[in-house]
Parts: sequence; structure tokens; C-alpha cells
Amino acid sequence: MSRETVIEVRELCNRFGSQVVHQHLDFDLYRGEILGVVGGSGTGKSVLLRSIVGLRQPDAGTVRVFGEELLSLPAERRSQLERRFGVLYQRGALFSSLTVGENIALPLIEHAGLSRAAAERLARVKIALAGLPQDAADKYPSSLSGGMVKRAALARALALDPDILFLDEPTAGLDPIGAAAFDQLIRTLCDSLGLSVFLVTHDLDTLYSICDRVAVLAQKKVLVADRLEVVAATDDAWIQQYFHGPRGRAAAQAATAAGSG
Repeated sequence: MSRETVIEVRELCNRFGSQVVHQHLDFDLYRGEILGVVGGSGTGKSVLLRSIVGLRQPDAGTVRVFGEELLSLPAERRSQLERRFGVLYQRGALFSSLTVGENIALPLIEHAGLSRAAAERLARVKIALAGLPQDAADKYPSSLSGGMVKRAALARALALDPDILFLDEPTAGLDPIGAAAFDQLIRTLCDSLGLSVFLVTHDLDTLYSICDRVAVLAQKKVLVADRLEVVAATDDAWIQQYFHGPRGRAAAQAATAAGSG
């Protein structure tokens, strides 16, 4: 079955001085899928995300989004394309001086040209989509729990009705129950809104419970990107240790139990 590619990365290279993080990296994201991106420390998972969304200029290579070469587009067209991205940063990155509602309304005012009143009304819709109570709109980030901060950041990422959602370690710091609930929220949003999701994670439970494919960053490239069972069977020392160590076995057993329950 032919799948529509929404992001196509070819021959990507990222360097920091003499340190080469990515070399000849190829990668695809397909429409409607949740792709989990994993790799050891220093393999450049977040650097890859930042290269795709335009926060870092790669040293070489191409990034095509919806068939357009992102890095060579005129600034205005590139900005239009990047508005189809929603990004949830690792620590939320909410403005501490703004309420949750104001954080979500801000991109609607700045990029969609809505009035403040209209933006705040729409912000409350996004708050509900993210599973937050309506009174969260009037709270400041400092008064929220870690799980609520993640959901508020997700609501902001959804503000402009993106086609592609980028999530950087979305369940990091959450307790197992909160992490599982957040995973299921992402799966529900993906299915109901038709989102394509690029998800950087180290959470094995996330990989087993909601990801359609898994991409492994190793040896400065995407070593393998496929269904989880195919990836887990790949003959690579890091992959074998990651997926078949104690935590990997526990996550696989939990996924099997949930599937048969």
C-alpha cells in the first residue's frame, strides 16, 4: 500500500564544530502515523526535530515538507508552511508571565490575526481538546502540576490546527498513570484530527502503546525505521539492549497483556 510522505529528509548533516551528530541521514514521516524516534544519549534526536521545524539550519541535506523544499523557500512561504507544525517542547516552554489561556491565544493573535476575544474563546476549545478543565485557562504555569503543564503546552501546539505534531519527550517527568493517560490522548488526537506525529521519546511504554513505527538514531543516521517488532529484531547492540533489557521486556509484556485484555 502506498503511503503519502509528509516529511522527507535526505542526506542530512548536522555538525557542532568538529563534532558530527548526523551524517547522510535519511528519514520519512507518513501521513496519519505516530512515529517514535529513539536513540542513545548524544545521537541528536532533538537536533533532528529542530532541523525539521526550522529552528536549526542543517549543515547539508534537504528537508521536504508536503513536497516543498523547506530550507530553500522564501521566508514568507516557509513561515506559512511552518504554521502547519505544532511543537511541544520538552519542558513545555510556556510563557510564565501569561496565563494558560493567554499562552494559547498568543499564536492565534500573532499568526492567525484573530481578535483577542476570539482567540481566547478558541483557546478554551484547545484547552478542552488537551483534556484540561476550563478553569485552567486563568491559571499561570507556575501553579500547574507537571502533567497539566504538558497538556497546556499541547493545547498551545494545537492552537493553529497543525497537520504535523512534534513532541519532544512528552511523558518525561510524569508518573506512570499520567504518562499512560497522555499517550492515549495523543493517540486519540491523532486519530480524530488526522495528525501526523513525530515523537521523540525514551519511554518504552509509549513506543509499545501508541507508535505505528519506530525510528532508531544510531551511527549518525536513522539505522532502522519500521514496525516495532521489526526494529526490536534488528541486529544492533544498542537496539538489543534497549528493547530486550528488563524495561523493554516489561513494556512488551504490558502491551501484550493490554492487547489481550
